[in-house]
Amino acid sequence: MSVPKFAASRSFHTELKRRINDYFEEVGKSTTGTSSLFVKAVVLLVAFVFLYVHLVFFTPPVLLAVLECMLMGGVGAAIGFNVMHDGAHGSFSKSKFVNSFAAFTLNVMGGNSFMWNMKHNLIHHMYTNVDGVDDDIDVQPWMRMSSTQPRHKLHRFQHLYFWFLYSLLYIAWIFVMDYQKYFKGKIGSMPIKKMSFSDQSVFWGFKVLHLLLFIVLPIYMLGFVSWMVGFLAFGSVAGFTLSLVFQLAHTVEHAAFPMPHEITNKLEDEWAIHQIKTTANFATHNKVISWLVGGLNFQVEHHLFPKISHVHYPAISKIVKQMCEEFNIEYHEYPKMRYAVASHVSFLRQMGRA
Repeated sequence: MSVPKFAASRSFHTELKRRINDYFEEVGKSTTGTSSLFVKAVVLLVAFVFLYVHLVFFTPPVLLAVLECMLMGGVGAAIGFNVMHDGAHGSFSKSKFVNSFAAFTLNVMGGNSFMWNMKHNLIHHMYTNVDGVDDDIDVQPWMRMSSTQPRHKLHRFQHLYFWFLYSLLYIAWIFVMDYQKYFKGKIGSMPIKKMSFSDQSVFWGFKVLHLLLFIVLPIYMLGFVSWMVGFLAFGSVAGFTLSLVFQLAHTVEHAAFPMPHEITNKLEDEWAIHQIKTTANFATHNKVISWLVGGLNFQVEHHLFPKISHVHYPAISKIVKQMCEEFNIEYHEYPKMRYAVASHVSFLRQMGRA
C-alpha cells in the first residue's frame, strides 16, 4: 500500500496551534517536562533497579518474589509511559541529551529506540488507524482490529482471549517483532530508513545487554525454573499494561478507521482532524491513572501535540475541547477507565462478528 495523503490543511489546525502557543506564552511555561516529571522519573527508575537487585541477588521467598516480579512489570510499563515515551518524542526535557537518555530506557528493557521511532513516532502518529499502514492495528491473523481486515472464525472469540494475547506483547516485542522489522527492513508495509553504524551498534549491543541482565544473570543466580516463572510474571504484567493503555486510545467503538480514496489515495480529513476522529481519551480526571500512564489517557492531546510533555495535557485539553465545539468535531472521551475498557471489548466483539 502506498503512503496516503491528507486533505489540504484548513483553518482548524492553524488556529489550534496558535491558541496553544498563546497559552504557553501567557503562563510562561516551557512545553517540555517539569521538575515533578523528573522526580517521578527518578522514583520509577530507582524502584525498578531496587526490585531487580532484590530479586536477583537477595532471593526473596517464592510468593513475595512473584509479587515483586509483577510489580516490576508494572513499574517497567510506567517507565515506558512516563520516561521513555516523552523522551522519544523530545518532550521530556529541553536537553537533547536528556531526551535521548530517557528514550534509551527502552533499549535497556529489551526494545529498540530506532524501531520505536519508526513504528510509533513516524508511522502511527501520522497514519493513525489507517489499515495497511498503522502497524498498531495489525495483529493479524490473531485479531481483527478494523472492518477492512479479513475476518476468521477465531475472531468471534477475540473479545474473550485478547487478555491473554495482550499479556504476550512485551515478550513478543523484544524477542520476535524487533527482529522481524530489522531483517525485513519494513514495519508492516512501510520500509524503514537505512540504519547507520551507530543504529546497528545500539540495536545489537542493547539486545545483548538485555539478554545478559534479564536472562543469563538471573538464570545463573536463581536457576532456570525460578527465572522462567519470574520473567513470565514480569513480562505478562508489562505486556498487558502496555497493550491495554495504547489500545484504549484508538480501538474503541467511537474511533474512526479512515481509508484513503481508491483513486486519489487521499484521506478525507486534514491531519489534525484525522487525529481527533481516530483517538479517544479516558479517565482524564483521575489523577492516579494520569500519573501512572504518563498522561496517555489524554491521547487526543498527545496525538495533536506529541512534542508537548504530557504534564501539560490537562491544561491544553480545555483549549482542544473548545476548538472541537466551535468546529463541530466530535471529541471522544470516556469519563472512567472501565467505560473505555467496556467500549474496547464491545469493539472487539463487533469486529469479530460483523
